[in-house]
Amino acid sequence: MESQILEFIGIDPGIIFIIMALLMLLLFIYMVKISFKMTRFLQKYKQFMRGKDGVSLEKSFLRSFAELDMLMESSKNHMEEIRKLKEVQSKTFVKTAIVKYDAFKEVGGKLSFALAMLDQENNGFVLNAIHNRDGCYTYIKEIVKGESYIILGEEEKEALRQAVNSYSEMQNAYIPTERS
Repeated sequence: MESQILEFIGIDPGIIFIIMALLMLLLFIYMVKISFKMTRFLQKYKQFMRGKDGVSLEKSFLRSFAELDMLMESSKNHMEEIRKLKEVQSKTFVKTAIVKYDAFKEVGGKLSFALAMLDQENNGFVLNAIHNRDGCYTYIKEIVKGESYIILGEEEKEALRQAVNSYSEMQNAYIPTERS
């Protein structure tokens, strides 16, 4: 039956054998070439995995991962501390201004002053110190959300206005970026 197929195609079986032998020889040469490449790769891999001074790369990776875990934990702690600092800062007096003036015509030198101190939400106080020849008198007025329930004098109003504006100017000059 095989001879009928070869006769029908018209190819000599010797030619098929030679082609198959050449093909096997090419495959053998290719396999030897791949084997050499694999051997060189394994040598480089072993050298790479050996690492510096006989320390394995695996140990080096494990050490790096442990350090990374410590850094992540430290970063979480720092973020918590920053959050607490921001919370405290929101309650501190960050908006301040002072206006010096002469309360009385006979006393010069601008010894009287109005001092405004506010937090980020414009809560705080205005301290007014009035100096005359007999002494110095101080008055304090509470400020809630930028307003006083007690009538403010001109100097007190000016100190309050400057305090609010000075903080907004400072915010425009430096706008921090938050990282998620």
